[in-house]
Amino acid sequence: MAAAALWRSCAKLRRNMPIYLASWKTPPSVFKSSKSEAMANLSNEGVVCAPLDTLTEEEIMMKEMVKKFAQDRIAPLVKTMDANAEMDASVLQGLFEQGLLSIELGPEYGGTGSSFFSTILVVEELAKVDPAVALLCELQNTITNKLFITYGTEEQKRTYLPRLAKDLTGSFCLSEAGSGSDAFALKTRADKKEDYYVINGSKMWISFAEQAGVFFVMANANPSLGYKGITCFIVDRGTEGLHVGKKEDKLGIRATSTCPVTFENVKVPKTNILGQLGEGYKYAIGILNVGRIGIAAQMLGLAPGMF
Repeated sequence: MAAAALWRSCAKLRRNMPIYLASWKTPPSVFKSSKSEAMANLSNEGVVCAPLDTLTEEEIMMKEMVKKFAQDRIAPLVKTMDANAEMDASVLQGLFEQGLLSIELGPEYGGTGSSFFSTILVVEELAKVDPAVALLCELQNTITNKLFITYGTEEQKRTYLPRLAKDLTGSFCLSEAGSGSDAFALKTRADKKEDYYVINGSKMWISFAEQAGVFFVMANANPSLGYKGITCFIVDRGTEGLHVGKKEDKLGIRATSTCPVTFENVKVPKTNILGQLGEGYKYAIGILNVGRIGIAAQMLGLAPGMF
């Protein structure tokens, strides 16, 4: 827990530090100049520039902390976790203890209150040792936590975020076997019944479904509107009718489970709609764009790790 406290202190310091970036008002001449000329031009325009190719002191400290954690707590278990296709419980517990699964959550929810850039640095560092562990960190921070932070009601945030910082993991259910490359041609439906919805359908290739305690389920609440009827529902693991199937026997990243998930008359209260009715496709596009940056960081760490 000392490491998490250090993170919170560093994050507070970072929030109080000015960060200056060129905005859309930056003169075109800046982009036609050499680096030194561009910095001078920006300075003349009254824009103070910090170099974007260096890390702050607290970011360097954070990277060193994650590197040590990965070497001490993850590296000795990588081969076993890969062979067994299972995340070791001590690794998951360690990620929670170090605050690595709640990087951008505010301290009021038990998180470290750090930045998205810090999440990227952590994912990269973890991937040097095990891309499966890095993927768990990436999914939790850039998708599960981000969805709640961005679109959740205050009640939903109070219900889920403290647990996501402590002992709960999430899973994002979008892909279906029949959707092909068009993820929004999904067949899973959510039929309204008074003050609740009944979800029926199935999802495929759902990351970390075996361990997840909460699922974001994309279902069409109004098929007549096509993809504009897609809505995101929050479904707890213990909900009757939710079934997680056998995990795939994958070639790599085996410690992170990938499973089919089916929904048979799953009853979900309307208060468990995330955001607005029919806006699910927008949320999926936005959150997956964020997630892709995290996956790029995973690959960026994996390459030197392999070398």
